Parts: sequence; C-alpha cells; structure tokens
Amino acid sequence: MANESDPRYLRSRQAILHAARDLLLESGPTAVTHAQVAERAGVGRATVYRHWDRAELLLLEAMTTVPMPFFSDPTGPTRDWIRRELTGLARQLDLDDVRAVATTLASGALWDEGMDARRAQFAGVIAERLAAVLDEAQARGEVTLAVPSHAAAAMAVGPMYYRSTIERSPTDASLIDAIVAALGTWTG
Repeated sequence: MANESDPRYLRSRQAILHAARDLLLESGPTAVTHAQVAERAGVGRATVYRHWDRAELLLLEAMTTVPMPFFSDPTGPTRDWIRRELTGLARQLDLDDVRAVATTLASGALWDEGMDARRAQFAGVIAERLAAVLDEAQARGEVTLAVPSHAAAAMAVGPMYYRSTIERSPTDASLIDAIVAALGTWTG
C-alpha cells in the first residue's frame, strides 16, 4: 500500500485527477479512461490503476471537481427551461460511462462514507437549484406546484434515473413532458 502522505504519491494523484478533469471538460465522460488519463498526466497506466482501480471511480472523483451544470442559470419561461435541463440530463444518463458513475455513486454510498458525502453533495445541489427555480416560478405565477419544491428533484430526476439504470433505455420526450406536467399546473 502506498504511503498516502508521500509527496510523490500526492503529486501523481493530483496530476491524474487534473488530467481526468481536463479530459472530462474537453471531451466528455467517455474520454476518462486509464490509458488517456495516464498519457495526459504523464504517468504510467499502472500508476493510474494504483490510485483508481476502476475508471468509473476516477470519473466520479473528476466529476466532483467540475462545477455541476444542471439546473444552473435559469431562463424563462421556466417550464421550457426545465424541459431543456431535463433533456440535457437525460442525454448524459444515456452515456454508458455516466450511467456507470451514477450507479457506482448510488451503490458505493451505501458502504463508503466518502462516496455517501459525494452523493449527498450532488443530490443537495440539484435539489436546492430546482427548488429555488420552482419557488420563484410559483411566486411569479408561472406554476402552481403539485409537490413541495424540495421534493421536485426526486420527482423529476427519479424517473430518468430509473429509465437509464434499471431499464437501460433512453428517456424520451414524452417522459420528460410527463415529468414537467407532474410538477404542477403551468400557465401559458
């Protein structure tokens, strides 16, 4: 086992994580492989495996260093914006690597405190952002919510996660429309 306080260990870990993050931002989740990360970080593939034995764990770690794009920067009308955001999230969940990360995060959180903290952070950001947008939309009279705003993320993302991970099928526009409609009664 490597000495985690050894400066060489820490430097190689940071270089790998930095390379994984850059690849993720430049080319998406499918680019975060042991081989590509090793080449970008200037380390051997065995070094990458020593730090992260599975590519989805490395991708998950890299994802935690990237600002979460979902449900940020809302635009009006809110219903159309939510539909676009859900469609973007659904397209990400269609990717095998993202699906693997999502299931790894969910299952790993059951036994690993660090993974559970990442899960809680991810879920909290999505829930807070969506709740804030829905509360503002309701205050403007755009929607009368059918559920408490803090429950909207579970109601919106849950069916897409199920479709992606359990059914292993893409989320289609009709499901997204049903999710948006179930959130409340929309005006206009």
